[in-house]
Amino acid sequence: MKLPRLLYSFYEHRLARTLDPHELPHHVGVLVDGNRRWAKQFGATTEEGHRAGARKIVEFLRWCHELDIQVVTLYVLSTENLNRPAEELTALLEIITDLMRQLQDEGLCRIQAVGALATLPEALQEQVACSVRRTVSNPGPHLNIAVGYGGRQEIVDAAREVLADADARGESLAQVARSLSVEDISEHLYTRGQPDPDLLIRTSGEQRLSGFLMWQSAYSEFYFCEALWPDFRRVDFLRALRDYARRHRRFGG
Repeated sequence: MKLPRLLYSFYEHRLARTLDPHELPHHVGVLVDGNRRWAKQFGATTEEGHRAGARKIVEFLRWCHELDIQVVTLYVLSTENLNRPAEELTALLEIITDLMRQLQDEGLCRIQAVGALATLPEALQEQVACSVRRTVSNPGPHLNIAVGYGGRQEIVDAAREVLADADARGESLAQVARSLSVEDISEHLYTRGQPDPDLLIRTSGEQRLSGFLMWQSAYSEFYFCEALWPDFRRVDFLRALRDYARRHRRFGG
């Protein structure tokens, strides 16, 4: 049974008031999953599902801005997605390009693209670069938008940079092996200089990370939500934040 709209609004407002701003996560990552299943459920095309998902991203960033979430990382295109059928991939890349333009125009956040950007089509690379430049001074959350992203590839790229830097300093492989540390890898990740995610959310009921922020999520809290991404509501987000605030983070202890 669905709650009447007025009662639902009251519940959402009350839930928001229970959240202590000091207990909210600083960095939230989201696997925005379920666009295709949402489209199938309503007899819509896959493209319409992805467009509904893009609209939800804009709405979600407004919620983060209201709640003063400082860093947001959204997984929107994996390296595996680049192998989808040409028709679907073309539409998806166009939707991501349009999303970047909209986020740029609305000034909701500061954009940073994370991923193997050289694997993306030139038009999307150019739009990404433009959006990064034009949003650098914006208020609101710092948005890492993961496009052409793979967690294993990120770690490989970080290791390559560590080795290249060592080679530039004239160090041998033996020297690198002796001195290599966790910090060396962390300082060469796509998200270098940023705090690791406190909370990772995945929609659509799937309970796996699919390579998302593999290194950075070592001590993250996970929240899995049944809602498909286009159906993800503000109250679902508030529930995830409430759940996070109730947990006792052990950081490996």
